[in-house]
Amino acid sequence: MKKIEVLAPVGNRECLTAAIQAGCDAVYLGGLMFGARNFAGNFTIEELTEAVTYAHLYGVKVYVTVNTLVYENEIPTLLEYVDQLVRIPVDALIIQDIGVLDLIHQTYPDLELHASTQMHIHSLEGVQFAEKLGCSRAVIAREVDIDTIRLIKQHTKLELEVFVHGALCISYSGQCLMSSLIGGRSGNRGTCAGTCRQKYSLIKKGSGKDQVVTDEAYLLSAKDLSTIARLGELIEAGVDSFKIEGRMKRPSYVYAVVSLYRKAIFQYQTTGKITISPSEMQTLMKLFHRGYTEGFLFHEQNDQITNPVRPNHMGVPIGKVVATSGTFTTIRLTDSVAIHDGIRVLGDPDVGTVLNVFSKDQKKVKEAKAGEIISLTLPEVVRVGSLVVKTTDAREIAAIEQEIKAGNRKVPVWGHLEVIVGSEAKFTLRDDEHTVTVTSLEKVSVAHKRPVTVEDLRSKISRFGDSIYRLVDCTIDVSPNSFIAMSSMNELRRAAITALNQQRLYRSPMLKREYQRTVPNYQEDEQLALSIETMEHYQQIKERPVSIIYVNETLYQQVKHDPRVVLRLSRVMTTYPVTSDSVLVGEVGSLGISPSFITDTSLNVVNSYSLALLHSLGARRVTLSYELTALQMEELLKSYQARYQALPNVEVVSYGHPEMMLSKFLLPAKYHVSPDHLYLQDRFHQQYPIRVEDQLMIIYFHTARSVKPASWYSQLGIKTIRLQLLETNDLLAISDYFAKS
Repeated sequence: MKKIEVLAPVGNRECLTAAIQAGCDAVYLGGLMFGARNFAGNFTIEELTEAVTYAHLYGVKVYVTVNTLVYENEIPTLLEYVDQLVRIPVDALIIQDIGVLDLIHQTYPDLELHASTQMHIHSLEGVQFAEKLGCSRAVIAREVDIDTIRLIKQHTKLELEVFVHGALCISYSGQCLMSSLIGGRSGNRGTCAGTCRQKYSLIKKGSGKDQVVTDEAYLLSAKDLSTIARLGELIEAGVDSFKIEGRMKRPSYVYAVVSLYRKAIFQYQTTGKITISPSEMQTLMKLFHRGYTEGFLFHEQNDQITNPVRPNHMGVPIGKVVATSGTFTTIRLTDSVAIHDGIRVLGDPDVGTVLNVFSKDQKKVKEAKAGEIISLTLPEVVRVGSLVVKTTDAREIAAIEQEIKAGNRKVPVWGHLEVIVGSEAKFTLRDDEHTVTVTSLEKVSVAHKRPVTVEDLRSKISRFGDSIYRLVDCTIDVSPNSFIAMSSMNELRRAAITALNQQRLYRSPMLKREYQRTVPNYQEDEQLALSIETMEHYQQIKERPVSIIYVNETLYQQVKHDPRVVLRLSRVMTTYPVTSDSVLVGEVGSLGISPSFITDTSLNVVNSYSLALLHSLGARRVTLSYELTALQMEELLKSYQARYQALPNVEVVSYGHPEMMLSKFLLPAKYHVSPDHLYLQDRFHQQYPIRVEDQLMIIYFHTARSVKPASWYSQLGIKTIRLQLLETNDLLAISDYFAKS
């Protein structure tokens, strides 16, 4: 039977204990650097060392997230950090940055590396790219459907990891700059502010007054993923690791989710079906959920992906408000409540509280049942008829915490004891992989009075209760009329446990090598590139002194006669035909699609190692990330030239509306409107243009950026600058830009 890995999220030591006691096979967690969840508890090096020891004793693997983009000046710190992680030793690193992946794989060729979902891998070609760079596993994008996963698995030996439960990003991971551009907190740097979970309006602009399609709702707030009922299909598709999201969740949540998914996998592998009771699902829903969806993984309908009503914990319904007198509120229950439960009365705004004091029939009580009426004082006035939900079940959480504390997970072991007169007593202990043998300090002697019995020896040697081990069986050979002090049995057992612990914790030293990469030396002339969206744009710029014109597939068919035209490929390719010798690619599966290609901003190049890797793979020009500052560009290019003794060929987007989000979810389709002249509007009345291309929604930043004049880029050695046309007034802004240059 194939081993299916349950991969648990761990934000702190308490969650680690919860995940392991719940039965996980591996955990993923972050240190204090380079992890995509900066706001989780995370682990110091000392705490990581303790965590790995604890996990490895239980046979649980530890994967550390190094899944942010890494700037040039951070590379020395990164390498020191990786050295520490290797020494601990962790089992694998999860990585987003392609340059960092290449650097670490070359430095530690035997270190297991996983391509993060932030790498935006959604195709067989993307998985093959990860394999080429030395990954043993790819974390598949959450937008990929099960049919594609099945196809990928048929053509790769790489392990596939798939998210099965928890929060969903509405954008393709690694392709979202929303938090970065709006709030200065980058999801690619682990500091996402969750701007997609704020309220927005959908606006249709026309010749007259703007039309409000829908007003102030959580338009981009995704429901939580839940696939527990369909795990069997994922197992049959060949998925190797089931990943649970939640590094910022409480231990009780981690324990409950991991336990239930472990149970479901066992059910399917032993009976061929999964039976999860309503009460078990209710427990999960009380701990946290935003409403559940099976996601794009199981072809969920577009209008079922988001929850526009609220972006936080939905709880479970437990009653309705039947009367109020100021803040004094009366509730008729449809489910039970108890002291210290958390409740929320839904309204505008919601009103939440903890049931520290409540009454029934004018008497203070500690619990109440369905059908009964309770009264309490709320922090604010609410309306009669409002729905009441339970957001925390104090008793269930306490019960879960007791289960975690009990430490019932044990490692099965088998023993063999030899007590032979004239020799030291010998105790052999083994688990599924390791065998250790220890001997007593004293020899077994002839009994002068009462000889030891098998029952005596078994009673002493079998006392594993305070260890992580469970003795399944122990065979005993004992000479007739022999004697040994029972204290020797305790010493043998302790010595065997210590020796087995050491075996379970041992890892071979990791080989370390020097990084090296050969790159071409580019001597390029200065060029101006334009990226355009429509035939109208083309007509307006075709006579201008432009070297390169990037266009989408539709426009390309109309203007491909122009030798300056370069086809801009989709950032979510499903097939990879080479339709042009000159292409702009935006995702890792497209790398190498032709002998010579150009890479776009969406490949998130922020350091010289990524730049070198792409050049070595055939990229004739590399566009740097939107998230780089002018100083960081300068540091990157200086480091590149110093290390490789060669000039790169770099492009930057100097002017244009940055692409803020790429999503498979389509707002225009959900609200049945054309994407033309459609905008997302925030609470500050900033309007973000929306476009739909290749059945993908792109949301752009509200303001076009102009970073530096052309002369500055030229002095730095950047030969190609790109201007992106999106709005009608962009042409005027471009003229102004050159006037300033």
